Amino acid sequence: MTAQEYQAPESVNRLQNSALAVGAIALVLGCFLGLRDPEAKDAFFRAYLMGYMLILGFALGSLGLLMLQHLTSGQWGIMIRRPLESATRTLPLLLILFIPIFTIGMQHLYGAWMDPEKLKEEPLSLMQQSYLTQSHYRIRAIIYFALWLLLAWIFNRLSRQQDVNREDRALRQRFKMFAGPGIIAYVFSLSFAVIDWVMSISPHWASTIYGFLFVAGQLISSMALMAIIVVFLAHTGPLAGLLQKRHLWQFGGLLFAFNMLWAYFSFSQLLIIWSGNLPEEISFYRTRLYGSWGIVAVIVLIFHFFVPFFLLLSKDLKRNQNLLPKVAMWMIFMRLVDLYWLTQPEFYHNASPHALDFVLPIALIGLWLAFFAWNLKRAPLLPLGDPKLAEAIASHEH
Repeated sequence: MTAQEYQAPESVNRLQNSALAVGAIALVLGCFLGLRDPEAKDAFFRAYLMGYMLILGFALGSLGLLMLQHLTSGQWGIMIRRPLESATRTLPLLLILFIPIFTIGMQHLYGAWMDPEKLKEEPLSLMQQSYLTQSHYRIRAIIYFALWLLLAWIFNRLSRQQDVNREDRALRQRFKMFAGPGIIAYVFSLSFAVIDWVMSISPHWASTIYGFLFVAGQLISSMALMAIIVVFLAHTGPLAGLLQKRHLWQFGGLLFAFNMLWAYFSFSQLLIIWSGNLPEEISFYRTRLYGSWGIVAVIVLIFHFFVPFFLLLSKDLKRNQNLLPKVAMWMIFMRLVDLYWLTQPEFYHNASPHALDFVLPIALIGLWLAFFAWNLKRAPLLPLGDPKLAEAIASHEH
């Protein structure tokens, strides 16, 4: 096997150009809609945060899956190793896209703890007052990105070294040595980032499971994306004869498992808060389970959990190249709906979406996909130095 044999096909170029065009047009439209008046500017940053958390999930979820694959040495990750690495290399773009939130966006998102008038009405505790400050928020954001970029750099660098030194056993152990602590660092850093960037929208409410909801959600997003990308590459590129039904079955099984994990965390949070019945805790669900937001909650329950649950129970569906990517696309869409339900009730009394709630996620997804496709072209589509590659792509269907 040579690197030249497994270069990204021309279809990846077309994906890059199409995604960039759609993303750029949608971003220009979003900026036009968001700069019309002060209220529209508020809606702009609220929709921007929602879309940003979705594409952040693609990159960080891929980082988590990459470390999990190295830690377990599972063959399930061989086919998607290079797409996962390409997704982690989009973190510099996500750092740039965070700048609007990092700067002027804070005023429009975190008025509950930045607006002195609101603080007079609902004062924070001493601990919250010291934790939720602009300077601390920004310092912590820099630390999160530094850690994520470091982890992405480590595993991409080791992967390139493995392609050159295929017999280096010490290198294989180095993957595991970094993967274990890396997963722990990923979970903790993401949990604190979610507390800062999302949960602090409502600083008087707190949940210890909130970060894990986003960990599970990111694993769903990234695994769904990987299933779509690998099938796309198998239809148009050098992976055409290598992708087998057992690979699809593994991807579908992981999607099923991560969706169950998300549902477990979601139900656990609801059960604990509802049984405690404390006024400062039930505000989260009191806002989201009644009125039009209650309808969105039912939609999330049915179409994010029950529908994928019953579809992915089917072994035939999980092994089908045409159906599994469609289910994966649906699950990514429902991740966006779930993020809408998690973030927007803090700003709006009813669940009628603003035009920006459609435009800005499309813009951010388009820009992210374009950069992802560009990164996908920078390395062979398979980890040619991995000692388990031959076994992973061997044809032995049953």
